[in-house]
Amino acid sequence: MKTFNAKINVTLKKSVLDPQGKTILEALHSLGFQDASDVRAGKHFELTLNANNEIDAQNRVKEMCDKLLVNPVIEQYEISIS
Repeated sequence: MKTFNAKINVTLKKSVLDPQGKTILEALHSLGFQDASDVRAGKHFELTLNANNEIDAQNRVKEMCDKLLVNPVIEQYEISIS
């Protein structure tokens, strides 16, 4: 077994409205950051796991995302393993 570090970035699908992102954008504008034109809020997870190889680690993290970390109806995700 080898130890792997996984980074998971979760964002709303493009077709889903992002009220949190809109609120952040409005706050940026009120602070004078008029050059900001769009904000999409998301989640970031970092986890450490043991697996036989990088492919097994990737598959295991995907399973974690599909079962708990991500709502596949409205969210999408990217995984980075190192």
